[in-house]
Amino acid sequence: MASVALKSFVGLRQTSPENHHSSIATLSKPISSNQIHYRRLNVVAGKSSPKITGRNLRVAVIGGGPAGGAAAETLAKGGIETILIERKMDNAKPCGGAIPLCMVGEFDLPLDIIDRRVTKMKMISPSNVAVDIGRTLKPHEYIGMVRREVLDAYLRDRAAAAGATVINGLFFKMDKPTDKYAPYVLHYNAYDGKAGSAGKRETIEVDAVIGADGANSRVAKSIDAGDYEYAIAFQERIKIPADKMQYYEDLAEMYVGDDVSPDFYGWVFPKCDHVAVGTGTVTHKPDIKKFQLATRLRARDKILGGKIIRVEAHPIPEHPRPRRLAERVALVGDAAGYVTKCSGEGIYFAAKSGRMCAEAIVEGSENGKRMVDEADLRKYLEKWDKTYWPTYKVLDILQKVFYRSNPAREAFVEMCADEYVQKMTFDSYLYKKVAPGNPLEDLKLAVNTIGSLVRANALRKEMAKI
Repeated sequence: MASVALKSFVGLRQTSPENHHSSIATLSKPISSNQIHYRRLNVVAGKSSPKITGRNLRVAVIGGGPAGGAAAETLAKGGIETILIERKMDNAKPCGGAIPLCMVGEFDLPLDIIDRRVTKMKMISPSNVAVDIGRTLKPHEYIGMVRREVLDAYLRDRAAAAGATVINGLFFKMDKPTDKYAPYVLHYNAYDGKAGSAGKRETIEVDAVIGADGANSRVAKSIDAGDYEYAIAFQERIKIPADKMQYYEDLAEMYVGDDVSPDFYGWVFPKCDHVAVGTGTVTHKPDIKKFQLATRLRARDKILGGKIIRVEAHPIPEHPRPRRLAERVALVGDAAGYVTKCSGEGIYFAAKSGRMCAEAIVEGSENGKRMVDEADLRKYLEKWDKTYWPTYKVLDILQKVFYRSNPAREAFVEMCADEYVQKMTFDSYLYKKVAPGNPLEDLKLAVNTIGSLVRANALRKEMAKI
């Protein structure tokens, strides 16, 4: 794959349970102490922005995925009058569904929404050399596998229990304020639950907006956030015989090679009673079905006899948008472009960005008592970039080095057999920090990497001759 330099992003630092799915007329609901327990944020600060009288700060969250659900819950807990608008309550995004261990703890996820606890992975090279990964995991460590329709609904319901109003509706445009502290007017279709209904046109006035409405974000378009390169992810959910499902009980597979994707990977991830088989690409989108067929062929012996029960496709951003913030509107999750290179991971970063953005609003508004401005929301971007820029940069480099050709992918899989590489990889993934290395082991790894790349280059030259 051709090397592409990272673009400049505004604010990006290179240095470093009840079901509340219906529309509710009253936009404020008391939080019952026996419904939910939490530690309320109490903020004392001197601000020049005006106090709000007769009500609390009102914020709309557009989109009810992990980013939107996490944002809405945090806002509601922090004393903000919160409205979450989601167009499709049973949405099943084409997503591998892998979540890191730290997310389970940080977001208090119940274990019954986790379909599988993966403790073993197979990385399979273009020549079908398989490397087993997972030897360095501790007994309590695992990668969680979830279905997005289950996780998303859980987070939305929890937000509703915290006091957020959840509306089933389609947001389609936003009127910007006429002066500094005037409200945003949001236009949406409120659905009544009847099949085929186009919904009822509604408007709502809010003080701030969080755009959590995915890669095709209408909120992003409304603030001229700019475009980004994106991948197409294609996934089939396949119900396989019970004896074959046993093979995937705690195992996930990743396939690399030009046949399954010229710039990404193919996967087989286990779910509750089926497997998710998929792939993605940025550079060859029209060929995505061909790559999907190749992924199924690579895994054919293990999924033989399976029946496709669902087909899904969706764009996935490849880097943050040029603009992620404008006045009192901020983007989070896929809408902001928070998906990592190399791994394509986005669930944790979506939920984390939603929470961080909401925390900045709670703090800046003094628990909903004051108006917020762009400076308050910018604190979220500064914290995000400082915390996660190294992770994004490292994975971007890995993709450019190891996904560019089949010989390079062979070298990558060869490296994955190294126990130190596995430990560093899993520690970074499970806990979302760039793991500190051992200097001596790092030196050995550098030498081994160079050796692998040299062998890969030699192989590439020999293949070119053939």
